[in-house]
Amino acid sequence: MHDAAEFLVMGHLLRRNILTYKAPPRNEGYDLICMHPDPRRRAKVVRVQVKSRYQTDCDKSVFVRGPAFSAFDFLIIVLLNIGWYFDRECTRPRIGRQDVEFITLPRSAAKRLYNPAKSGMDRVRTMGRELGRYKNEKGFELIAKALRVPYPTP
Repeated sequence: MHDAAEFLVMGHLLRRNILTYKAPPRNEGYDLICMHPDPRRRAKVVRVQVKSRYQTDCDKSVFVRGPAFSAFDFLIIVLLNIGWYFDRECTRPRIGRQDVEFITLPRSAAKRLYNPAKSGMDRVRTMGRELGRYKNEKGFELIAKALRVPYPTP
């Protein structure tokens, strides 16, 4: 499912005219590399870490180790919402299917939501937080702004 989430993010960023490439497999700390599409512009690069959850009824948190924060500029949490999986009474998970949600957090915002654990299962927790300015297209605009990519014109 993780590859699906990365490709979904790539598609949305490319749709926004942000040149996006997958990082080499097993690259530590980030999954995507984004840059301005005009080769004559200064080549600023933005590193994106993609984390995903497939369950609609998940707690909307993702595992992120503390040292990883220095390796990415943005964390994109992809909530695939393919169905209910934690409700023991639900025998048909498709009932819980919903639209995909994207939460694009700048490193500073992700750090504020970071919850280290003694067990080593450190998480970024988003459930119950007001994240409207980081969701879906608004979140992708944060990356466009960081790269100074204007909105596409006809």
